Amino acid sequence: MLSTARPGERPATSDDGPHRQVDQRSSPDLWGRLVARTFALPDVVEGHSQVSPASSRAVFLTDRHEERAPETSLAPGKRLEPVHLHGVEDTSVHLVLPPERGRELESLGWAEAHQYADFGTEFMLYGPRSADELDAVVSVIAESLAFARGPALTDFPRPPQ
Repeated sequence: MLSTARPGERPATSDDGPHRQVDQRSSPDLWGRLVARTFALPDVVEGHSQVSPASSRAVFLTDRHEERAPETSLAPGKRLEPVHLHGVEDTSVHLVLPPERGRELESLGWAEAHQYADFGTEFMLYGPRSADELDAVVSVIAESLAFARGPALTDFPRPPQ
């Protein structure tokens, strides 16, 4: 789990919609690697975002189509969309995380609250600037997918037998 500070200053982000990263973006090569690594994660499929500009790529789950709670999706009431990757002109990622985890990533300099958040679970994760940051960003995307899926049945206490 990512627990180190992001080096340097935070990137500038937009003050108006859509919420986007305006500097310190990923190179086109690094962005392409982010897309490839994200869609190589288990049980995900690429689609058109239901709430973001056309250049964005939604990360849908193949094992869960409906949200378990509205705060686990960027598109509540629609197909579960826990993550979307913005296009190469932006390179940031919007995703959902438990509020305390999102605040931790904010304090470490990796993320900021989404400017249109409804539940306090929506965050912008800054685009990676290096291979090390790519690993970190993909790890946070995996955390978001786990949050959207919810606890596994094996995570609940079992009744006595």
